Amino acid sequence: MTIDISDNASHQITKLVQKQGLPAGAGLRVGVKAGGCSGLSYVFDWNAGPAEHDQVFEKAGARVFVDPKSLTFLDGTVLDYDTSLISKGFVLNNPRAKATCGCGVSFSVS
Repeated sequence: MTIDISDNASHQITKLVQKQGLPAGAGLRVGVKAGGCSGLSYVFDWNAGPAEHDQVFEKAGARVFVDPKSLTFLDGTVLDYDTSLISKGFVLNNPRAKATCGCGVSFSVS
C-alpha cells in the first residue's frame, strides 16, 4: 500500500513544518473518518512524529503519516497541493473514491 507525494505537496509540507517550528521528523497526518455528505471525509493534522502503527511516506524530506485503517481507503492516492486562485490547500487524488462532494473533502467508495 502506498501514497505518492507530489513535488508541490512535498515543498509545502517542508515549508509549513519549518514555519510552525515543529521538530525534525515532524510531518503531515492524513486520515479518513466517517462523516461528510458522501460518507467519508479526509482529515489533515500536523504531528511531531508518527504514531506506533503509522505508515510513513517521504519525499525530499517531507513526511506524511497514515494510520492503517485510513490507508485502506487511501492506497494509491496522490497527495498534491493546489495553488489555484479559487482554492489553496492539500488535495488527495484518490483512485478508490467513486463519488466525491463538491467540497472535495468528502468521498465514498464502492
